[in-house]
Amino acid sequence: MDAERVVELVYWRDVKTTGVVFGAALLLLLSLSVCSIVSVCSYIGLALLSVTICFRIYKGILQAIQKSDEGHPFKLYLDQEVALSADLVHKYSDGILEKLNWTIKELRRLFLVEDLVDSVKFAILMWILTYVGALFNGLTLLILGERQRPLVAFLW
Repeated sequence: MDAERVVELVYWRDVKTTGVVFGAALLLLLSLSVCSIVSVCSYIGLALLSVTICFRIYKGILQAIQKSDEGHPFKLYLDQEVALSADLVHKYSDGILEKLNWTIKELRRLFLVEDLVDSVKFAILMWILTYVGALFNGLTLLILGERQRPLVAFLW
């Protein structure tokens, strides 16, 4: 997904697409607040499998009634290549590695007090986050952030 499509989603330029994406994300976050991640993944997989099996049976019955020879309804998707290229994996893993190394260096700098002012700021931030963590679950904060995104996009 490129940056232009993300901007289109955030600014609600296509209301239907944005509504589906943010609605699905909110439903996922609410599901995770009630059930474990294993249960949520299992339910999503079971729902997807139920829909595809029902569609396959429906198309099979329709082909038998109409006596047509259309073949498998998902043939187009079964014939597509789904392997990741080594270049793509290296590109993203190099970017992740760069950010991870920067984060480790920054945390080392803060925890080993290279700069006293920055370390004190970091300690104050951690202290404030203990109060935020006591008031809210992390998942609740994600849900609140997801629900406020349209408002923020509208105000910008």
